[in-house]
Amino acid sequence: MKKPLLICVVGPTAIGKTSLAIAIAKAFTTEIISADSRQFFAEMTIGTAVPTAEELAAVPHHFIQNKSIFEPYSVGEFEREAIQKLEELFQQHEVVVIAGGSGLYVDAVVNGLDSFPDIASEIRTQLNAEYEIHGIEPLQKELEQVDPSYFDKVDIHNAHRLIRALEVYRSSGKPYSSFLKKNNTQRNFEVLYIGLTAERATIYKRINKRVDEMIANGLVQEAEDLYPNKALNALQTVGYQELFQFFEGRLKLEQAIEEIKKNTRRFAKRQLTWLRKNEMIHWFDYQETENEIISFIKEKKSYK
Repeated sequence: MKKPLLICVVGPTAIGKTSLAIAIAKAFTTEIISADSRQFFAEMTIGTAVPTAEELAAVPHHFIQNKSIFEPYSVGEFEREAIQKLEELFQQHEVVVIAGGSGLYVDAVVNGLDSFPDIASEIRTQLNAEYEIHGIEPLQKELEQVDPSYFDKVDIHNAHRLIRALEVYRSSGKPYSSFLKKNNTQRNFEVLYIGLTAERATIYKRINKRVDEMIANGLVQEAEDLYPNKALNALQTVGYQELFQFFEGRLKLEQAIEEIKKNTRRFAKRQLTWLRKNEMIHWFDYQETENEIISFIKEKKSYK
C-alpha cells in the first residue's frame, strides 16, 4: 500500500518558507503543520513572524498560536501532538506539508526522539546558579565546545534550552544531540524535503528588512506588554531579549534593534550549517518559481 507523503519545507529564517508552504498546500489541496517553535505561543505575534490573517485563511494551519507562554511545551510534546494530527490529516489527504525554521521540531516528527537520561537535581540547580551569577555566555561557550552539533541548531539565546542540553551532557557524559539521532522510528509516511536558500548577503538583507518591518508593526509595544513575564522560557528568544535590555536601560533602542538583526543573522547561519548536513534536502534558490518547485514535487511523488 502506498504511504502518504509529508513534504518538509525548510530553510533559514526570512527566506520565504511560509509562502512556499501555502503554495504547495494549495496545489495538493491539503493542510500545513507549523514546526516553528516560536509561533506556538498566542501572546507572541509580531516578533515571531506569525503568518498573516490572509495567509492563515489561504489553507488550514495547525500549531500556530495554539499554546500560551504560561504553558511549558517541549519538543517531545510537540512530536506526540504532531504525529497524532498527521494521522488524522492522512485520513483525508495523500500529502501534508510541514514547515518551519525549528529543525529540531521537524526532525522530531520525521525521525522521533530518543529517551533522555534522568537528571540529578543538583546538576540542574548548579547550572541555574551559574546562569544567575555569570549570565548566558559561559553556557553558550560550554555547549559549543561539548556539543557543536546541537549548538548549530538551538536558539543560543534561550537559557532554558542551553541548561537543558548541558544538564543532559553533565549527567550522561554524552552530548544532548546524541539523543536526537534516532533513525529507526517507523513512520507511516514518506518524507520529501524541500529547502530554500540564497546567497548569505541576500539572506542577511532579508532578515534586516524583516526586523525593520517588525519594529514598524509594533514589536516594541508587544515586547513591553510581555516584559513582566520575561523569565518565561518562551520569551528567552531573539527579538524579545534585546528589547528587554532596552527597557532595563542596558541598551538604547537603536542598539537593541541592531542586536536583534545581528542575533537573527547568527541564528540563520546556524540554521544553514545544520540543514546542509541533511543530504535528503532538495535545495532551491529562493527566487525559483513556486510552480517549478511544485512540478518537481509532483514528479518525485509520481514514482514514490
